[in-house]
Amino acid sequence: MRVPALLLIMLTAACAGPPAPLQQAMGPSEGPAGGAIRLAGEGEFTASDTSAIAYDRKLVPKGAQGSAHVESSDGKTRTTLVVEGLLPNRHYGAHLHVKPCGKKPDESGPHYQHTAGEVSAASEVWLDFTTDGEGAGRSTARNDWVLDPATLPGALVIHAKATKTSGLEVGTAGDRVACLTLKKVS
Repeated sequence: MRVPALLLIMLTAACAGPPAPLQQAMGPSEGPAGGAIRLAGEGEFTASDTSAIAYDRKLVPKGAQGSAHVESSDGKTRTTLVVEGLLPNRHYGAHLHVKPCGKKPDESGPHYQHTAGEVSAASEVWLDFTTDGEGAGRSTARNDWVLDPATLPGALVIHAKATKTSGLEVGTAGDRVACLTLKKVS
């Protein structure tokens, strides 16, 4: 059964259980002054619609859905991700990427970085999550900076593995398994 994305968000928020992991990233609070920037992407992951696309049906089964929201204002950026229908009891990585989703996994480009060349949770948005027994999961990240309206992220990509937080492979999280294209909303 397909659940509308807004209902998915409301149901997930109302579910009993532990709160979503909050990943607080400290960094310089800089960026343009002015109004809030809001981005959103949501839908059922299909094999062809690049607004919500699945690249690996073993890790993102048919019927899986996702919803991503980014709000950036007052020196902070808050990003939330809610998913349903993924594999149960499994850890996934997730990050913002620079370009919209494409038919091929690499078309969304590299990770979005607030400070170019800095691979860290302080400069990037890392949203790792673990699904529950029914394949639902959620995550929230807060960063101490605002998005630059001239270089907004284009997608939220779900990866096959947890994000490596240290070592030579810091910031990597395995293959890209699904993608939500982000669009500016008012």
